[in-house]
Amino acid sequence: MIENLSLDAWRIFRILSEFVDGFETMTNFGPSVSIFGSARILPGTPYYELATEVAKKIAEKGFGIITGGGPGIMEGANKGAQLAKGRSCGINVDLPFEENSNPYLDRKYTLNFRYFFVRKVMFIRYAQAYVFLPGGYGTFDELFEALTLIQTKRIKPFPIFLVGTSYWETLMDWLKRGPLQEGYLSEGDFAPITITDDPNLVAQMVEKHYQESGPDPTFQLGKNG
Repeated sequence: MIENLSLDAWRIFRILSEFVDGFETMTNFGPSVSIFGSARILPGTPYYELATEVAKKIAEKGFGIITGGGPGIMEGANKGAQLAKGRSCGINVDLPFEENSNPYLDRKYTLNFRYFFVRKVMFIRYAQAYVFLPGGYGTFDELFEALTLIQTKRIKPFPIFLVGTSYWETLMDWLKRGPLQEGYLSEGDFAPITITDDPNLVAQMVEKHYQESGPDPTFQLGKNG
């Protein structure tokens, strides 16, 4: 019992060190958008290219791009940031099937975490919007956590974009036919969500929200950083 308590105490220091590293790095990153999606999508496929284009348009507005740092959608988004000469951040976590960071990250904005919950704090603390392309459990986890935090007023509302209408409309239809009709959700719970395939619309709405919401004084928006 004493041995377990000692291990837990040391684990607290390791968790704190990850938070400190993350905060010190991300505070200097500036206003940004977190982009999520499957690590399994290959370069050159439609959703990979869409991720690249969405990130490029957002970065051209002066926002940094934050991803999980891995392959697939994440790689496409970081590539888009670099094509626009914008800031490109990867928040990596130890996973058995994502051994290496993608090659489109700014080295000084590449973080490696052991704990998922620390990583999640970095995603949401420093983003002015979330963009989701098709993905699996990890993508859904980030989506529903953000919606839960907004619903419970733990964070200020911000735009959530579901890019890839044919993929996301099925989920939205189920949420409205099931949880909404059963009374487990309210119409207002869908307010933050925009479903679109238009990268320009996403970038314009992100910029509009940032200008209207009163930006965090920590951040100063400048084109391409």
